Amino acid sequence: MSEVGTIGFHYVVEAAGCDPEILSDANKLREIFLEAARIGKMEVKMTHFFKFSPTGVSGMVVVAESHLSIHTWPENGYAAIDVYTCGTKADPEAATDYILDKIGAKYAHVSEIKRGIYEDDDTYTHMIMTWEEALDRTNGKG
Repeated sequence: MSEVGTIGFHYVVEAAGCDPEILSDANKLREIFLEAARIGKMEVKMTHFFKFSPTGVSGMVVVAESHLSIHTWPENGYAAIDVYTCGTKADPEAATDYILDKIGAKYAHVSEIKRGIYEDDDTYTHMIMTWEEALDRTNGKG
């Protein structure tokens, strides 16, 4: 067996210091996620974004390569984001970076999980790399 057909990259992101207006706007988040999929070289199959009352949005873009999703808590400036792609042709890191920029995240804790790694005993495993980023959102304005 070969691991090539099973490999996936799953970015699990805790984004903080985000723009609460964007995190409250299901339509804006849909636009951001559709553009992120395009930037990440993914083929969009469907989208669904739902606005909760009084606040928060959950949304998903299903792509041929897997999915991008978000759950927001605007009152806390927090978003939980997943970007998962199968194969090696998509660019989930570029999609993740675009999303973080457009929601105005000031901080991100990111775990990149390489999934579907074939083992010799006909099982699969994954590897995790985690990092934290303080994101400069001042655009050179100090």
